[in-house]
Amino acid sequence: MTAAVFFGCAFIAFGPALALYIFTIATEPLRVIFLIIGAFFWLVSLLFSSLFWFVARTITANKDGPIQKYLLILGVLVSVFIQELFRFVYYKLLKKASEGLKSINPDETTPSMRLLAYVSGLGFGIMSGVFAFVNTLSDSLGPGTVGIHGDSPQFFLNSAFMTLVIILLHVFWGIIFFDGCEKKKWSALLIVLLTHLLVSALTFISPHYGINLVSTYMIMLLMGIWAFFVAGGSCRNLKLCLLCQDKDFLLFNQRSR
Repeated sequence: MTAAVFFGCAFIAFGPALALYIFTIATEPLRVIFLIIGAFFWLVSLLFSSLFWFVARTITANKDGPIQKYLLILGVLVSVFIQELFRFVYYKLLKKASEGLKSINPDETTPSMRLLAYVSGLGFGIMSGVFAFVNTLSDSLGPGTVGIHGDSPQFFLNSAFMTLVIILLHVFWGIIFFDGCEKKKWSALLIVLLTHLLVSALTFISPHYGINLVSTYMIMLLMGIWAFFVAGGSCRNLKLCLLCQDKDFLLFNQRSR
């Protein structure tokens, strides 16, 4: 039973991301490189968040009680700000790299910023999901019985679905964030930051999985619709895609902006 839970939760959490990687990124070496760099930037943001947490714990002298609760909330908020800051830094780096490639070889076709936004967002999401879920996933192999002390027996399943939504949200946030930077729509960046904070805040009510998951998936749906139209989608090409009549849907054969 533990093996079934392990593989089931693993494929729920990382299956869609794996499919996106195989079908849209793995065949293009340049996309793989950008994905790895995006994952690295998320790791660097985690490093800075860890440094903040270490300093904060040292200052409070590891005191127990309400201080640790508020410190945890502050740590999550700071971590979200740092992640979005590094997303912006990664955008600036990609922008400079794209302009540099154009100046060196004007005839060379460079990846569009829409495509780079998708790839970087997936890199952020995969690395975030791995760090959020890998320890929980390893515990699913046992020993022990989930819920034996009155907790929810669906803990691993709920954690898997939460990891899935976080990965997809990072993809959508990346697309919206990069588009906001390109078009100087700073309100889009603010909305990405606020929704990221909101989703992170919802994890504090984790025992109430119904409220947590439903709210987070509603945010993901709204962000997904917004990202779809930002990436150049429309009702017409969505219909063609679902009917398998559009082979160049969104991510393929993008022209440089």
